[in-house]
Parts: sequence; C-alpha cells; structure tokens
Amino acid sequence: MKSVIRPLRSLARAPISLAENRKGKLRLDMNENMLGCSPRAIKALRGLEAGDLAMYPEKGAAIARMAPYFGVHPAEMLLSNGIDDALRLIADAFLETGRTALLVEPTFPMYSFFAGQRDARVRSLRYDSVLSFPLKQALHELRAGPSIFFLANPNNPTGTLLSRPELKKILIAAKRTLVVLDEAYYEFSGVTALPWIRRYKNLIVTRTFSKVTGLAGLRLGCVFAHKELTKILKRAESPFPVSIAAIACAEAALHDRAFIRQSARQIVRNRRYLEDRLRKLGARVAPSATNFVLADFGVKAPDIVRKLAQDEILVRDCERWFGRPGFVRITVGTKAQMKRLLGALERHL
Repeated sequence: MKSVIRPLRSLARAPISLAENRKGKLRLDMNENMLGCSPRAIKALRGLEAGDLAMYPEKGAAIARMAPYFGVHPAEMLLSNGIDDALRLIADAFLETGRTALLVEPTFPMYSFFAGQRDARVRSLRYDSVLSFPLKQALHELRAGPSIFFLANPNNPTGTLLSRPELKKILIAAKRTLVVLDEAYYEFSGVTALPWIRRYKNLIVTRTFSKVTGLAGLRLGCVFAHKELTKILKRAESPFPVSIAAIACAEAALHDRAFIRQSARQIVRNRRYLEDRLRKLGARVAPSATNFVLADFGVKAPDIVRKLAQDEILVRDCERWFGRPGFVRITVGTKAQMKRLLGALERHL
C-alpha cells in the first residue's frame, strides 16, 4: 500500500549542515564566542530553583527590564528563540505565497529558507568578486517594492559592513518594503540602525545573545521595531517562545557590561592579529567587522579544511556559498587558539 503522506513543497531541508561531536575540539566553524559567557550568566543559571523551572516563562516583565539597555520602549521589543525563530516569525507575519523576498548573497541562508517556507519568490543579488555590496542594484530592486529585504549588517559569511549613510539610502528607497536588518554582529562593528525604528516604520532590527554574550546554547534573540509592527508580530508569536533559563542568563549578561566590552575588544584585537598572520601566509583576507575572518586559500581550501579537521580544528568551508573552492570562514578565538590554528596552517599550506 502506497503512503498517502506527502511532504509540503515548502518544507525543504534546512540549508545549514550542523556538525555533531564538536565538544573538545577547537570550534572555529560556527561563530560562537570562544571566550565563553559572563560569570554572572552562570550564577543566574545556578540560581534557578525547582519552582522556577516548573513555571511557564513570563517574558513581559523581562522585556520591560531589558528594553532600557537597548534604548527602546518595551512595546518596541520582542524576545525570540534565537534569530532563526525571529526570522520565521517575521516571514510568517509578512510574507505570502508569490510575494518577493530580496537578498544579497552570499548571506545567512536562513533568510531564503524561511522565504521558501512561505512559498515566496526569492530575488537574489550578489556581492562582486571583491565582496563589494551591490548598492545601486539593491536600490533599483527596492523601488519595485519587494515584500521583504533581508539584510545582515555586518554580513555573514563575508564579514563586510554597510555604513549608516548606505543604510539610510536603503531605507529611503524601501518605501513599499519591510527591511529586516540582522545585527547579530553589531558589538564588533559598532554600526547600528536600531535608533531609527521610530523614524522608519518599515524597519525591523534583530539582535542575538549567541555572539558577544556567549549564550548560543540557550537560544535567545531580540526583535526591535515600531510598535505598529510589533503588534502584528505578536499576533503570529507563540505563547512561550523563550525559556526561563535563557531570560535569566540574558538579563544577567546585559548587566555585565564590562564583560561585553572586554569580550568585544579582545575578539577585535585577535581578529586583527589573525588577519595579519593569514595575509603573511599568502591567503587573501576580506576586511571583517565581525567575530570571524573570511580567507581565500584558492584551490587548496578543501584539503586545508580536511587536514585541520584531522587536527581537531574545525573551520567552515564556504564553497557552496561562493560556487567555487577557496573561501574558508574562521571564527576568532583567544590568542592561544589563534596561534594553534596558525601553527597548523603553516604545516598544511
């Protein structure tokens, strides 16, 4: 008897292949914070009691306490189960079958994934051979009025950054388009459009606790927008999108501003060190405003990635994003971790 169960056309396989058995290895493949998280977050986690865990989480009061850190009103902020869940929520609320989502690739693949889940058309522009953003093309496309423009700034995997004047040009051109600005790496770039959410009612800004605060395992993200947009998003939101553990640790992490500043400074300092050493090894390195570096090793890249894995050093081969072998994305870690990586590269190049 033939099965009557058929998968929906939009339920495609997620575009990110997640490696398992990473514990104990030098994990430079997922842009995690290799410095860990604030001791205050660990203390908050240990402070949870049995009664706390037995309750459903109450996020409203937490948002009211967290909103001042970001300089927003509580009505302009939502919490999500990581940025992935925020993107799903936005696509569910604002994308319909046959409408258009605009991207500039290569970029975070979950944008096109969630657009596909909504049976939307994906219109893709491309970074050029020197990883320059196609601003003129993007402005032209925005005048046609796509439903959503998903834009990471800084971008993953290129590490490149758009300036505030460039962002303003995009928002002015996007009169009939919702601009979703993913600022997952904001703390490493210092460039943000978050203060503009009241001026531009078509702007949504997302942030994450997975990067500088080092809480990727707890899955927590933020969505910021004009209150008219957050009202719509709340109608599509599940009742309990985030856990009580994630809320407690995130609040504690935000109160440890010294850790956030020191973590960001150390990563930026080590990023510059890594970029300089990679160039001396002959790699072409893209300027980065993130906690990772994109290096072009040419045709040797797949072999380098494989040999590093044998040394239990994990990096991300970006061939499928760029359509050719060469680019490797490397998370920035501690100085000792970078020296270990560079020593291995010297042996394998």
